[in-house]
Amino acid sequence: MTTAFFVTGTDTEVGKTHVSCLLLKQYAEQGLKVIGMKPIAAGCEWLNGEWVNEDVQKLIAASNVKAPLNLVNPYCFKEPIAPHLAAEKVGVTIEIETIVNAFKQLQTMADVVIVEGAGGFLVPLNAKANMADLAIALGLPTILVVGLRLGCINHTLLTAEAIKARGLTLHGWVANHIDPKMEVQQENIQTITQELGLAPMMISEWVG
Repeated sequence: MTTAFFVTGTDTEVGKTHVSCLLLKQYAEQGLKVIGMKPIAAGCEWLNGEWVNEDVQKLIAASNVKAPLNLVNPYCFKEPIAPHLAAEKVGVTIEIETIVNAFKQLQTMADVVIVEGAGGFLVPLNAKANMADLAIALGLPTILVVGLRLGCINHTLLTAEAIKARGLTLHGWVANHIDPKMEVQQENIQTITQELGLAPMMISEWVG
């Protein structure tokens, strides 16, 4: 039985890739076969005849199973903008079924699959669906990466509420220190812990 998690965040640039890679490495150290998946990536450069995303490359480097790029990253767009807008610019419609099919294939190749979302939990994917709909379609327990900065308590509680409202399991959350100048960081962590009824599964220092 494959272990898999959906990693989302309180916002973009809060360290979802960083945390996903840490999870992959931890499972790999246990002797398990691991694959990281980034279904949708926006912000790429042309390299060796294909669009390449930095986050995707980090997930590949943290994985110990080599999988086809079109499964690890079914949708890759040049512009570093919201996924549905990046897709519209090139006349592509992001299809959840395509992502689910790719995920199912990855499941057959590894013991652990870590799926990293794009942006926040409710970012649109197309005219009808958003990232939350993808999480529902995958049916995976969710790990919430909290970027510790001013406003993170509200962002965390809103996202957690949205996850639970959709019948998904909030497996855990990660306190990620993205703003070294933030005051009362530990107090923020304590407040989130009390509000969620969950201690952070990981407290991480994010290196860009």
